[in-house]
Amino acid sequence: MDGVDPSVPPSGTGCADCEAADPRGWWFHLRRCAGCGHVGCCDSSPGQHASAHAAATGHRFVRSFEPGEEWFWDYGEQVMYESGPELAGPQHRPLTQTAPGPADRVPEDWTQRLHQ
Repeated sequence: MDGVDPSVPPSGTGCADCEAADPRGWWFHLRRCAGCGHVGCCDSSPGQHASAHAAATGHRFVRSFEPGEEWFWDYGEQVMYESGPELAGPQHRPLTQTAPGPADRVPEDWTQRLHQ
């Protein structure tokens, strides 16, 4: 996995781009860039920030940032890997954080707003 830096911690506990937006956004699931640690939202989320980050930076590999998931995705080859190198902690979002989340920003009709 060329371009993976196991020493870089995640950028935060939620999607960095959703948190920086005005108004702040919400996400379905989180992905962590294995190159720089940027946490972005998945392609089912309204913002699709993880894949946008990969396209903008050329950082091909992300790891799920969801509890109990250790898989990696290669945006360049469109391939999933069941496992990969151990990354600097934490390995997932806080267990108290909801998915979708954050709970106070998720609209009631969130299932209608997901990308398929």
